[in-house]
Amino acid sequence: MTAATTASPTSTAPTPGQVWTRARGILAVVLILVVAGITFAAVRSGTNHGQLDPRSADPKGSRAVAELLKARGVSVTVATTLDKATTAAGPDTTLLVAGPNLLTRSQQLRLEEAASDSAGRTLLVAPGPGATTRLAPGIRAESHQAVRALDPACELPAARRAGTADMGGTRYTTQDPTAVTCYPSAGLPSLVVLPTGAGGDTAVLGSPDILHNERLDKQGNASLALQLLGSRPHLVWYLPSLTDPSATTDDGAPGDGDEEQSEGGARNDTAEESSFLDLVPSGWLWATLQLALAAVLAAVWRARRLGPLVTERLPVAIRASESAEGRSLLYRKANARDRAADALRAAGRTRLAPLAGVPARDAHTPDVLLPALSARVTAPDRELNTLLFGTAPSTDAALVLLADQLDALEREVRTS
Repeated sequence: MTAATTASPTSTAPTPGQVWTRARGILAVVLILVVAGITFAAVRSGTNHGQLDPRSADPKGSRAVAELLKARGVSVTVATTLDKATTAAGPDTTLLVAGPNLLTRSQQLRLEEAASDSAGRTLLVAPGPGATTRLAPGIRAESHQAVRALDPACELPAARRAGTADMGGTRYTTQDPTAVTCYPSAGLPSLVVLPTGAGGDTAVLGSPDILHNERLDKQGNASLALQLLGSRPHLVWYLPSLTDPSATTDDGAPGDGDEEQSEGGARNDTAEESSFLDLVPSGWLWATLQLALAAVLAAVWRARRLGPLVTERLPVAIRASESAEGRSLLYRKANARDRAADALRAAGRTRLAPLAGVPARDAHTPDVLLPALSARVTAPDRELNTLLFGTAPSTDAALVLLADQLDALEREVRTS
């Protein structure tokens, strides 16, 4: 029974049951987070929208101004496709384009044609150079300035009644004498209203800040926003979408070549001044940050120190000879004669040092150990140096010879 017990190996690897016991707590927490995230997203999917969305109550949303317009009798319709936006345009309609830079070149040309024929108002929110050229011919986009409280400094009735507002952003210039320019920043206006004939006009707004929920109650932002958007009984709030079928149809005319060259050559048709993060709802960004923080905390938790090593009794008593034999077999299987020789020499030096009167801390220092041993044995210093600090043997026979010589040296020192 003892032989059978000692022969059977004892595995230190964790069993599947042990792995499950350790990991089930973490898996349960991860599962709860995933289920809670999916549930939260599903519950809020109908009410949480992106920037400048009239359905969004986020700080960068525009639900507040949309509700105020509805309270004043203005109908608000959200359009996410170009066909719906152009179909709804008319003389009694204000068409708000929340992301003109997201439109392709062909979409911009189609939208400008429909808007100019509608005799209504078209309000473009912070269009870039290319979008301004195609959607508001006669207006040119210039450099960007910080948004701050600005005075109207113009004769536009809506601006005069609103007074100071948070304006700035992209600034514009125009050579059309019929255009009205307001809210100048460093000499260039950030609001331009250009008549298009038949009672219609195109308004270019340099910054979307006056439409955000968080800024609506500042300065004269609410007054200016309500007057710009509520001049007609109907408001079409166009939110360009990358899933719009018209975005993949390049059926626009190739015109505006000279104007494009004046802007510095051909420009990208989509998302001129927008980044990928602008398309991601703010809630997703916060969720990603929280998950990253949770991952860091989990890594710190799992990497913490487990305390000092604790001596554990082996379940089976193993004789020293068996342990030495097993280790030697591993060395032989790996052909690690160098490591085996290092282990033999280190153990020999450790046993020889106290016999020669050398402190344990100097047992592996040749300058201290070798002189002490040479005084007790007849072997020359060179042979002692080769025996105790030499190179690794090249064959198994040389390794066995090294072990025998170390044993002989230890016996000689003990009996000297």
